Amino acid sequence: MTQTHKIARALISVSDKTGLVDFARKLAEHNVEILSTGGSAEKLRQAGIAVTEVGDYTGFPEMMDGRVKTLHPRIHGGILQRRDLKTHQDEAVAHNIPPIDLIVVNLYPFRETVAKGADFDSCIENIDIGGPAMVRSAAKNHAFVAIVTDPAQYQDVIAEMTQHGGGTSLPFRKKLASTAYAHTASYDSAISTWFAAQLGEDYPDTLTLAAKKQQALRYGENPHQTAAFYVTDVTRPGVSNAIQTQGKELSYNNINDTDAAFELVSEFTDQPAVAIIKHANPCGVATGVDLLTAYRRAFACDTVSAFGGIIACNRSLDAKTAQAITEIFSEVIIAPDMDNEAAAILAAKKNLRVLLTRSMADPRLAGQIVKSVAGGLLLQTRDNVVLDKAALKCVTKRQPTEQELSDMIFAFTVGKHVKSNTIVYAKNNATVGIGAGQMSRVDSARIAARKAEDTAKAAGQSVSQTKGSVAASDAFFPFADGLEALVEAGATAVIQPGGSMRDAEVIEAADKASLAMVFTGIRHFRH
Repeated sequence: MTQTHKIARALISVSDKTGLVDFARKLAEHNVEILSTGGSAEKLRQAGIAVTEVGDYTGFPEMMDGRVKTLHPRIHGGILQRRDLKTHQDEAVAHNIPPIDLIVVNLYPFRETVAKGADFDSCIENIDIGGPAMVRSAAKNHAFVAIVTDPAQYQDVIAEMTQHGGGTSLPFRKKLASTAYAHTASYDSAISTWFAAQLGEDYPDTLTLAAKKQQALRYGENPHQTAAFYVTDVTRPGVSNAIQTQGKELSYNNINDTDAAFELVSEFTDQPAVAIIKHANPCGVATGVDLLTAYRRAFACDTVSAFGGIIACNRSLDAKTAQAITEIFSEVIIAPDMDNEAAAILAAKKNLRVLLTRSMADPRLAGQIVKSVAGGLLLQTRDNVVLDKAALKCVTKRQPTEQELSDMIFAFTVGKHVKSNTIVYAKNNATVGIGAGQMSRVDSARIAARKAEDTAKAAGQSVSQTKGSVAASDAFFPFADGLEALVEAGATAVIQPGGSMRDAEVIEAADKASLAMVFTGIRHFRH
């Protein structure tokens, strides 16, 4: 098998015409005959590039509104014929089917049509048929044919032809073929996903996923693990489509933690808010009259764990807040925007990664999340429940005050983003203690209280901030001991889902301690 194969004839049919004219002109300089269709042929003709219409080449006109144009033996025979088999070559000569050595195809803009909110029939008409058929044919016969599916590949193709006297090498064609199959698989996945949605199938019998590699990562969670970052949804603001304005390349853990931080801070819309994340859990969250106040209050929750953390803001970053953040080492800052003064301050910290999203994520927006297990995938809807104050049910003799109620809603919202089992203490819409990821809810309550005591001592305070705070639990208390731990910490009000078979015992313990307690009827397990 010949490793290098010269390109004598190319077929070009693209919807994305970026760089098309320059590419075709360079092909012509290599004496490549160009076949083309519709709009692509017209654009090349207007640029003065010699081109043969596919209809003239096949002797069969485009028909049925362009649905049938390249689905012809003279096209697919030209692509699929093996140059090393005499039987193929004899048949090609007998039927007057010259070989086609290069296919340049990108597909109808199906995703873009869906994204524009087009109706069902318009979306169907933007499902490409001939394009994928040519792509797959060329990729199958990559021993002789080069397949190009992305304008970003044009420069590489010309460089390859220049190096190989107008031809391409087999390793290069293999790489193009691999990319081509991924391209058609992704395209079909988009169609499949859209069609399932049209039928109201959230969990179709066959799940197809498509993602584009955004970057190769130096390593995974640990240096001995390899990793890469793939993007599946470019519409939801966040780490996947943020603009990195400075700093080192994001790591696997950076990406994971930054996503957690931004999703959490996006919950708060009415006031400036800041979340500081460490190992996917918040170590401090607060709102404030301005961003600086919110940051100072979030930092005060756990000044030790905040070192090397991820900081997320729900407002444009200003100079005063940027200056305060740079007082300690942080890995990443993510915000919707920042002013020029803030940018200048952060620029002095060259390794600090700064991401701008231009907008905030909508916590109410529906969506699905995927988690891998050995040999399979778990698929579920996003936890997009936003607590409704009117739906809260007070189950104790004492009613919560307005401030307690505000703090409970805040704490429960934060708890939604903390690994289970979760206890969050809060006061004046700022966390003062967070217990995350414990096997026992009692341990979570005690750890959060102990960390609050440690922070108070470090600040020279004699009284822990959990005294007079409220507490939130992500799930119900199976026994009264969990609630009693909150009482020991000094909480005055508790918010929890309710629903335990021992709710009566827990309520009795709350009444005995004169606590106000409300049930949400909503659980926020997070694993």
